[in-house]
Amino acid sequence: MRKWKLWQKVVGIVLISLLMIFGAAAFYLKQNTYTATSAAQKKSEQAIHEKNYDFYSNAGENKSSIIFYPGALVESESYSEWASQVASMGYNVYILHMPLNLAVFSQDAAQEVIEDSPEERFVLAGHSLGGVIASRFAAEHPKEVAGLIFLASYPDEKGTLKNTDLSVLSITASNDKVLDMTKYRKAKVYMPKRTTFAEIKGGNHAGFGSYGAQKGDGTATISNEDQQTKISHQIVTWLKELEEG
Repeated sequence: MRKWKLWQKVVGIVLISLLMIFGAAAFYLKQNTYTATSAAQKKSEQAIHEKNYDFYSNAGENKSSIIFYPGALVESESYSEWASQVASMGYNVYILHMPLNLAVFSQDAAQEVIEDSPEERFVLAGHSLGGVIASRFAAEHPKEVAGLIFLASYPDEKGTLKNTDLSVLSITASNDKVLDMTKYRKAKVYMPKRTTFAEIKGGNHAGFGSYGAQKGDGTATISNEDQQTKISHQIVTWLKELEEG
């Protein structure tokens, strides 16, 4: 009986300790999460908010739709500016919700959208860490996607696309100090042959969303509004070429 009570006490202490650790971790992540600007929050009101994603659409008839993986610790609403612009051109955009705002915890999040809308032709996209995770999903499901869009991101070895016939759009920004350019250049070996590279002059890492300044980033010499417009223009131009091809 004494041994059993001692065991119960030990288990109780362990459980309490784990709860405290998880609670502290969750609090830390929440405190360090980048929240959408007031303008982005207002723009996100145009979306249909589902449990696992925000849906931007103007009921256009274009064949391609985007499923987007947000950057690490960035709220999904932060991408509403360019997403709504792309949607206004007739392309559906699904901005995924991630556990604790970390795509690494939900690599297969795109699967739900794909299964719910089998009539749509899907392109995966992601910002920073989100792009890495999106490429891993694409590497495992190459027949379910038509291409990928990397915003200040790149595929890693687990998400290599070099032996696929997928089309890729890779957009970077000249003043981005968060993206490791050495790793980015090395990662080009994991890109497929059909890859289009583009750079936004004067843009920075945080400018791929609308959530204010990001630690360690460079200073943008263009406005966030301008960078959002350039992002949407690059994406729409590429999508049109993808559909024509």
